[in-house]
Amino acid sequence: MENLVILGSGVAGCSAAVYAARADLSPLVISGPEQGGQISYTDLVENYPGFPEGIQGIKLVDNIRKQAEKFSARFKPGNAERIEKKGELYEISIGDEKIEAKSVIIATGASARKLGLESETKYLGKGVSTCATCDAYFFQGKDVVVIGGGDGAAEEALFITKFAKSVTLVHRRDKLRASKIMQDRIFKNEKIKVIWDSSIEEILGDGKKVTGVKLKNLKDNSITEKKIDGIFLAIGHIPNTAAFKGFLEFGKKDYLKIDDRMRTNMPGIFGAGDVADHLYRQAITAAAMGCRAAIEAERYLNEKSK
Repeated sequence: MENLVILGSGVAGCSAAVYAARADLSPLVISGPEQGGQISYTDLVENYPGFPEGIQGIKLVDNIRKQAEKFSARFKPGNAERIEKKGELYEISIGDEKIEAKSVIIATGASARKLGLESETKYLGKGVSTCATCDAYFFQGKDVVVIGGGDGAAEEALFITKFAKSVTLVHRRDKLRASKIMQDRIFKNEKIKVIWDSSIEEILGDGKKVTGVKLKNLKDNSITEKKIDGIFLAIGHIPNTAAFKGFLEFGKKDYLKIDDRMRTNMPGIFGAGDVADHLYRQAITAAAMGCRAAIEAERYLNEKSK
């Protein structure tokens, strides 16, 4: 039986593990659907305090994990499939294994949103990617498309220019949602051009790899084809909350509903990071939420032991 199980090993989960471990709770961290979280796919994190030159996302989260392990936090691969209440405890199903815990912090994050096209699934890994940091290297000297208009899409496009010959940013609106500094970088980069008011109607290929896309202009409904070698999806994320449906309360867009003390509707279960944050979705806010959730879990356990 565990005092505290933390679901998710991104910035939120690892930060929670640091605070919980220092409080002698000996937390068990289950890695979750994406080990290291979304930040592990970020090439350079420039806005996390304490790193004036920036730091690789995977390095940042690895540092936090090592810090948690230093204080005896334990990490275990796996993905929570269900949580049930068993008397005063919670039973977490991870494959064929069941783990009992007095308290739980859910920091399972969010996963990349897809277009929902059959051709997208067909060419996933064959020219369609959700991670520029992972796959941009394979498009050296190629022409690629990035779909999206937020900071994530801008960052992906900028990173890909290190390898690709050209990057076309396709956005459904007539202006980007990205922050001013990111927009400035996009418009100043000679390798990047933007196609406005358009969506991807179909991904074209030869059966083995992507060869182009069909673009639909959303103002006049005209269809054009563009020859490209790859597509990177950067259209947002879906919170990883499926395992908790019917057990925990959700808020906007299926994000985990928590109060200002990180508490869910079930006593002893807390939320932290992108799984509950549809507004900011930053590494620093995830770390802060992880800290708060761990402190609240410690207080909950102390009250239960009296």
